[in-house]
Amino acid sequence: MILSESARAVFVVLATAGSATRPQLAADAGLSKPTVSAAVAELEAAGLAAHSGTASSGTGRTAAVYRLGPAAGTVLAVDLGPAHTRVRGCGLDGSLLAQATTSRADAADAVRETLVALPADAPLRTIVVAVGDVTAQDREGTGMRPATAKAGPAYDAMAVALPPGVPVHLENNVNCAALAELHEGAARGRHTFGYLRIGVGIGLGIVVGGRVLRGANGAAGELARLPYPWDVGREPRREALEEYVGAHSLLRRAAQAWQSADGPCPRTTEQLFALAAEGRATARAVVARHATDVGRLAAAVAAVLDPGLIVLGGSTGADPQLLPGVRAELERLSWPTEVVSSTVGDLGTVTGAARLAVARGVQTVTEAVRTKD
Repeated sequence: MILSESARAVFVVLATAGSATRPQLAADAGLSKPTVSAAVAELEAAGLAAHSGTASSGTGRTAAVYRLGPAAGTVLAVDLGPAHTRVRGCGLDGSLLAQATTSRADAADAVRETLVALPADAPLRTIVVAVGDVTAQDREGTGMRPATAKAGPAYDAMAVALPPGVPVHLENNVNCAALAELHEGAARGRHTFGYLRIGVGIGLGIVVGGRVLRGANGAAGELARLPYPWDVGREPRREALEEYVGAHSLLRRAAQAWQSADGPCPRTTEQLFALAAEGRATARAVVARHATDVGRLAAAVAAVLDPGLIVLGGSTGADPQLLPGVRAELERLSWPTEVVSSTVGDLGTVTGAARLAVARGVQTVTEAVRTKD
């Protein structure tokens, strides 16, 4: 396939806009109207753009509206979560075409279900899999199979359903959620912030200048590796901080503090926070202590990054009951930093993975074509 550089530029603009007239494409691409007309003709001939109706202007004139064509293709995003697997199939304009949610054990079935629902005439351009692990990068920048016990076996069980020959990119799940907060969540309009996820595990997505910071080893934001405890006569243990702040230890502390007069002890963090919201004294005390611990972790983030904004996410971190305690402890220990709750919720990771997949899919199309001399 041979495309001019102007056609490639118009394709990128059309993918971002979803649909547009030629005057709109010319304005967004910074090209002349004749150049855009020629570029659109190229894209239509290649099946990468298609006519989708007309639009009227204020002067009564009508203009042809264009969208991506079937040859533009689709992408697949997989959130290989600790309990659930969420899968989305999208067009290169970001439109949702298919989705499925299953248990992690049935991840391969969710992938197959979504793939079957995608248009048969649209090529699958790229796949992004979000995993709760550090993901190394090969020379092409493609995420390689996670090597640790955290995600490796689960990835292998899911990967049998992936079609061969399609580029697969692995990304850390917290980084994906941070992208969702940046573009669609609590951090819209902010180009630098930290997304602090607190749940079964802990993690930090770092966004600087509108881009996720991955680090030399792809491990930026791995808060579980912070030395803890750090005190005279107490040796730090590997990932001991995650063990302390994580949901399992939170429930153990609740069980230790629970009194018979408090009623049945909560078995899930959802039950614990619900009881705290009802005003149960013991539950409120446990949640308040958790907020203090998260606030101290946020102070460590602020001390290193000075992000200006910290978005709290995760199964426990996103609960707004934590906000007052986190803000108070952060203010006590560090300089002023805004703290807000996530607004993308449980869908943040798959939403961010889909956005990343779309960006890589567009890149795959534009880099696959040769430019005219």
